[in-house]
Amino acid sequence: MVYPSFDLSGKVAMVTGASKGIGRSIALTLANAGADIIATARNEEELKELVSEIKGKGKNAIYIPADLNNTEDAVKMANKALEIFGRIDILVNNAGVSFPQPALEVTEEAWDTTMNVNIKSLFFITQVVGKKMIEHKKGKIINISSQAGIVGIEDHSAYCTSKGGLILLTKVLAIEWGKYGININAVAPTVILTPMGEKAWSDPEKRAKMLEQIPLGRFGYPEDVSGTVLFLASSASDLITGAVIPVDGGYTAR
Repeated sequence: MVYPSFDLSGKVAMVTGASKGIGRSIALTLANAGADIIATARNEEELKELVSEIKGKGKNAIYIPADLNNTEDAVKMANKALEIFGRIDILVNNAGVSFPQPALEVTEEAWDTTMNVNIKSLFFITQVVGKKMIEHKKGKIINISSQAGIVGIEDHSAYCTSKGGLILLTKVLAIEWGKYGININAVAPTVILTPMGEKAWSDPEKRAKMLEQIPLGRFGYPEDVSGTVLFLASSASDLITGAVIPVDGGYTAR
């Protein structure tokens, strides 16, 4: 009998938004499991530090800077990654932005940036990588959505729209690409205590109100998400596709 394993030795994983927070934790977690890492984000200095840390652990990693607010730049990054490695076995679409605003105050710039980063560039990166995965008849794609893609969150109209769209995109791609041996799933975290999470929930009253709705009584940490991503990236999840896994302390169970 072959028992489930989280070993990713010999796999190539690309993580978007890898320079900090959840993305950084995901990159380090996948590297620790044996994967070669392609890290991408806007901040080149932070990417250099991440890659240096991964290499310091004896793992292989490169970085490719890209601005996902520019879809052309995002697609060039994906193509460059494939040119270097020839394949991507695991794609983690983690990059995301949020501009908390009441619906009556949302600007066109904030709306467009949210959609460009959270869904448009993500889709076209996935399209590029997906074509190569289809050639190889295998692959794992993990989309980092949010509890805000499952339920409405006050002052997050654009963000909720993008993350809800990402969940449905996950399901559509799982249906279309399952016949090629590709698993596509989504992770839906609650508030994760990253710089973006701290900023979005900096108001004490708003923060307390959200915390009261989480049955486990705490916000998350990046490692709460990266552990779930590791499971979905590994052979242990080979019969799971089109799923949305809440990492939300029970918030969406209500």
